[in-house]
Amino acid sequence: MAESRDIPRRDFLLGASATVAMAASPVSFPGALSKVDDAQLLKLSAGEAVERMSRGEITVERYASALLERCKRASALNAFITLEPERVLEAARACDRHRQKDGKTGPLFGLPIPVKDSVNTQDYPTSAGTPALRHFQPAEDAPVVKALRDGGAIVLGKTNLHELSFGWTSNNLAFGAVHNPYDPKRIPGGSSGGTAVAIAAHMAPLGVAEDTEGSIRVPAALCGICGFRPTTGRYPTQGCVPISPLFDQVGPHARTVSDLALFDLVVANDRQPLQPTPLKGLRFGIVREYFFTDLDPEVERLTSLALKRLKDSGAEIVETELPGLQHLIDLTTDGVQYRDARVALERYLKEYHTGLSLDELVRQASPDIQKIFKQYVLPGGKDVVSEEAYAAARDTHLPALRGLYRDYFARNRLAAVVFPTTLVPAPLIGEETTVPIGSREILFDTAVSRNIAPGSTAGIPALVLPSGLTATGLPVGIEFDAPAGSDRALLALGLSLERVLGPLPPPNI
Repeated sequence: MAESRDIPRRDFLLGASATVAMAASPVSFPGALSKVDDAQLLKLSAGEAVERMSRGEITVERYASALLERCKRASALNAFITLEPERVLEAARACDRHRQKDGKTGPLFGLPIPVKDSVNTQDYPTSAGTPALRHFQPAEDAPVVKALRDGGAIVLGKTNLHELSFGWTSNNLAFGAVHNPYDPKRIPGGSSGGTAVAIAAHMAPLGVAEDTEGSIRVPAALCGICGFRPTTGRYPTQGCVPISPLFDQVGPHARTVSDLALFDLVVANDRQPLQPTPLKGLRFGIVREYFFTDLDPEVERLTSLALKRLKDSGAEIVETELPGLQHLIDLTTDGVQYRDARVALERYLKEYHTGLSLDELVRQASPDIQKIFKQYVLPGGKDVVSEEAYAAARDTHLPALRGLYRDYFARNRLAAVVFPTTLVPAPLIGEETTVPIGSREILFDTAVSRNIAPGSTAGIPALVLPSGLTATGLPVGIEFDAPAGSDRALLALGLSLERVLGPLPPPNI
């Protein structure tokens, strides 16, 4: 364990005490350890699993074996691109030997963590879900992976995603579609669909995702789990296949907020003690004219019930406005990403010695990705953003958007702005042009990205929690966006929010 990341056990327990205390259903192990079955192990939160492995109540090898068996049983969901069970088990045995030798364990001791396959790992290929990088082997871990390993974690495998992270479906034409565990005919969301599915299907309790414009939050919402996109820049993004340095941000998927906080403690090295924030008297803003229009009836119903639970817990729901929000999003979000993608991808391909040019990467990409790049990204495309428009977006409109949010939170004295993450539950795989909402057809991109675009463009922290299941059994997510830099406060708030909103029943795998 690297000395710079080795958090003393007492500090870990103080900083992450809520991990065990706030777990929805703490698991007890009566009788001999040999009689603990996989079902009990799969219910553990990350914090609970680490505590039990650190104390020697279960071996890391035993826990890893249970997760690997679950991955095998749920393989039809296609959550992983690379999964090497023997490599995972050998790493688990090494953890057990280490604990027996000197007893020192880190805050993530022995925890197998799935990593989105756009994040560099030195012992696994990093494909970004695209054919040209299928066999690319980075020379070293991305900093976020190094931090997790230094904290004692094991890489469980590399998860499937929307190719090059350019989409919200995870319907990957090169490596196969990822399937929603609540209904395999439906998308899990994207681009971090594989990580979300692994967490929702109990293949692991905590995973690495990545979000440029919704890629953590959309899958969290559609798969019924928790997702945290921190303030842009809180976690390092070096060694991650990029879209835009202005918006890219890695972050965690988990089934509990306490596990999101555990990830934050390790990766941000933030040891501030975390206690649930009482909701009584807190003000939550809603912006109806932007976030609450054109909602699927079930999304609207479940969101209304969630807001009622907040009110019943003593929180205040405040009707507010964000004037000019849509205009600023139109001027910034897509244009910045398309313009930055060309430069950032070229730099990544060269810096990490992939042996590929951007033209070669696109030439081998799937047809849907080629179409996007030829139209919006590559020079000569009919919708490529001009240098003048890009400069205006970066230097004028983006600061204006961030100022709009800063003033909004201060003026209304809000803990967070709250809204449904997506306008619809998970659409069917292949339903990627329009989706039905009531008697109308809405553009797919609008249905899944309208509500999440402002937060990531503004660079503010966002927490997604499940708000319930539709009448047909599909998850719906609710999002809380908070002022820039208030990450730890948002996580502390989340500990209380998840209690009020309640857990979802797991999918029937």
